[in-house]
Amino acid sequence: MERKKIQVWLPLLFSITLIAGMFIGYKMRDAMPGKSFFFTEKRRTIQEVMDIIQAHYVDTVNLDAIADTGIYAMLSQLDPHSLFIPAKEVQAANDDIAGNFFGIGIEFNIFNDTIHVVNVMKDGPSFIAGIQTGDLILKANDSILSGKKLTTESIRQNLRGPLGSPVSLLLLRKGAQKTVIVNRGIIPLSSLDAGYMIDATTGYIRLNKFSKQTYREFMESLTALKKQGLKKLVLDVRGNGGGVLDEAVEIADEFLAGDKLITYTQGSHVKKKEYRCRREGQFETGELVVLADEGSASASEILMAALQDWDRATIVGRRSFGKGLVQEQFDLSNRSALRLTVARYYSPLGRSIQRSYTQGGKAYYDEITDRYTNGGILRADSVTPGGKVFTTKAGKKIYENGGIMPDVFVPADTSKMGSSMMKLYAKGTLNDFGYRYYLANPGIKNQYKTSKDFAQNFALTAADWKTFEEQAGKDSISIAGISDAEKATLTKALKASLGRQLFRVGGYFEVIN
Repeated sequence: MERKKIQVWLPLLFSITLIAGMFIGYKMRDAMPGKSFFFTEKRRTIQEVMDIIQAHYVDTVNLDAIADTGIYAMLSQLDPHSLFIPAKEVQAANDDIAGNFFGIGIEFNIFNDTIHVVNVMKDGPSFIAGIQTGDLILKANDSILSGKKLTTESIRQNLRGPLGSPVSLLLLRKGAQKTVIVNRGIIPLSSLDAGYMIDATTGYIRLNKFSKQTYREFMESLTALKKQGLKKLVLDVRGNGGGVLDEAVEIADEFLAGDKLITYTQGSHVKKKEYRCRREGQFETGELVVLADEGSASASEILMAALQDWDRATIVGRRSFGKGLVQEQFDLSNRSALRLTVARYYSPLGRSIQRSYTQGGKAYYDEITDRYTNGGILRADSVTPGGKVFTTKAGKKIYENGGIMPDVFVPADTSKMGSSMMKLYAKGTLNDFGYRYYLANPGIKNQYKTSKDFAQNFALTAADWKTFEEQAGKDSISIAGISDAEKATLTKALKASLGRQLFRVGGYFEVIN
């Protein structure tokens, strides 16, 4: 009897279970974007247009390029910092954030349509393979690397590659050809330009960006300077366009005591997140000055805003860029990527220093160049602070919107930059001086053991100046009639160029500062 009852109810129980499973399944589907119960997905208009173009357009077209253009158009309706990164550019963008890439470890320049090895990274892949400064690279594997169509990007594509992979280079050295095999290695993209002692108690550190290696590089330099007697620090973030937020937070933690708030982020789809000090910093009490200008942006401004809000540092220079938006990178199916603004960041006092972008991207970026024409980089009184006024515990008035206003304004010095100087920079004549001088005087590398020794003791001779004047003439630039002030500035820049050739970027800044 019981068995018969079960046989009667079994079909009904099975049906109820089946319906319940379908209902739960559709409910799960409802949770997915654009889905609902018994929903038939409809194609987006943009995909319909793409399909029609592919099926009916009069000529053959590159649909990927059209799709990319459509994405750019969509993002132009958002903010200036939401970016689409094509697949071919993703690796380079990721390398910059990671702070390294896989390559052969040289610096190069193009002279007369030929690659010149300007510098070789010590103990790097090319150094191990025997490549020398002054070598000319003619081929990489089967690719000819010379000619008028030679570009920096094409060179990088041939010299970079998977870690450990070999590349065969045909070199020209002192008139003779030579083939070497270089195994690609990890090449650092240093964010630390310089770190040295200005005097017995004052140190200087310059950061050019915030990559995933920046905090480590900063701490190595700070530790070294402390061993040399560091009591005061000048931190230079002029021209530093930002990068990884967490790295700026870590550096701020070294300057601020307790569990002070450094910054917080918040967006429509991002809950408020606070970043606070978590440990005892290595430079919480020493005098601190931060150098900034219109090129200091994003993570640089996060760091400056925290230090200014807590009265921890004196900001010296000019108004910063004014970027208070946080991007997150989303990798797409075709290996391209989308860096989308997902939040705003705020200073400890609640300041947002983001400039307005309601007039579009062009006007947004033009505002920076306009500072050169409207007096913004020349006179402090030409800059009108915008937005809400905040007061620090020490009673200092600070502002939101439009960037970080410096505590001490230093105008740009344009008096020493005449037309001849600008041409020398534009044509590369000035920057190439160090390389050309080194090739003509290779023994100089043994005359100076440190960048400090070079900065204090090297001086250009009258013969050196004459040689440079002749080189400038070959580039159709006359420097015979420049003013004494221009000549003094140019002489210093030439020495800095040679300092860079001998001691990398740190040598340049130890001279130019």
